Amino acid sequence: MPRTRRATTDSLATLANVGKATLGDFKLLGIESRAQLARHDAYELYESLCALTKQRHDPCVIDVFLATIDECRGGTPTSWWHFTPSRKAELARDPMRAPTARRSRG
Repeated sequence: MPRTRRATTDSLATLANVGKATLGDFKLLGIESRAQLARHDAYELYESLCALTKQRHDPCVIDVFLATIDECRGGTPTSWWHFTPSRKAELARDPMRAPTARRSRG
């Protein structure tokens, strides 16, 4: 069956920072399209992923989520590590967004 243009342009697999592991994460999170991903918050997706897998993932996963969400919202495809400084700054501004803060609230 040939791919449709929409399936190709809406495919998560064609995002700049997405490989097999991230595609698996998106599947686990129930994210099936770019439009759907664009509506999410990277920090909340990370928390959900950690809760679903019952393990703490590397915080760089947040950077991948930030990069892919930005691209889905019309941003230029940018390597995930360019989002690391903004993640660190955000977490310094709002410590409750830190990965361990949400789970330790009680």
